[in-house]
Amino acid sequence: MDILAEVLDRVRLGGTLLFHFELGHPWNLSLPERPYALFHYLSRGSATLALDQGREFPMTEGDFFVVTRGEPHVIYSDRDTKPFAIRDIERLPERLAFVRHGGSAEPLTMMICGNFTVARPSRGSVLELLPPVLRLKPTEDGGWLEAILKRMVSESALERPGQAVALSRLTEVLFVEVLRSWIRSLGPGEGGWLGAMADPHIGPALQLIHERPDRAWSLGDLGQRVGLGRSAFSARFTKLVGQSMYRYLIARRMSEAAFLLETTDEAIARIATAVGYETVAAFSKVFLRHHGLSPGRYRAIRRSGGGRRQGDVLEAEVAE
Repeated sequence: MDILAEVLDRVRLGGTLLFHFELGHPWNLSLPERPYALFHYLSRGSATLALDQGREFPMTEGDFFVVTRGEPHVIYSDRDTKPFAIRDIERLPERLAFVRHGGSAEPLTMMICGNFTVARPSRGSVLELLPPVLRLKPTEDGGWLEAILKRMVSESALERPGQAVALSRLTEVLFVEVLRSWIRSLGPGEGGWLGAMADPHIGPALQLIHERPDRAWSLGDLGQRVGLGRSAFSARFTKLVGQSMYRYLIARRMSEAAFLLETTDEAIARIATAVGYETVAAFSKVFLRHHGLSPGRYRAIRRSGGGRRQGDVLEAEVAE
């Protein structure tokens, strides 16, 4: 099982390329707080990205940034220039919005901006594992990320049939490449379960938990299967994943249960059994504690269209 593929497929990852900017010095763009991740690719020129509390990040040509929590931020060539507020960021034009802004002085800056969204959010977020601001240099990842971004720039340059669909699909692929590039950069103990997937012992253990969340996994059983003693496995799992094996297992079961409640008509008793609980009462107690709703109420709200919708921060079917 490819855990990352399963996670991204279940949440129905999507994305939109929102703006293509041509910016003449001096310029200053202000982006509001959003409930999703925003990304910025500087294809030409230089700039500074600034968040609250004075956090600033220099941007040079070829830089790709993701503001993973959707915090309000500004991007500018001149801090003292009055910010141009991008207010109607949610609007979905028939084609990508091309915006010329700023003065007439050099250097000329080109930048594309978009977002990452999901159609089926659930508890536990891939983006919560990422730093608040993620910087990647596409040329350093073997060329794939850069190739996708250049294709997006060229696709957005001219209005053609199917442009919106093409850009949406490219954005989905872009996010997968962003995650791959970030995972490759992680050191031991970084990145939670995403980073732990690469570990020769904990990676296979995560696979087993995802494949069979219904099993009554013990530390000794999993440790034996991946070649570690009970104590060594427990310590390594907690260190690399950021939580104990038992907490991860419960969260995985609750994510699976939530998915089945929303997408199938299976009886709650059958779902309880499918995720490792002998009685509905025991299952319901844990589900209520984890999701804040009973299984029946959760299903009713999701089926009626309630709860969080597309545009929320990207969330995955994994441990909290």
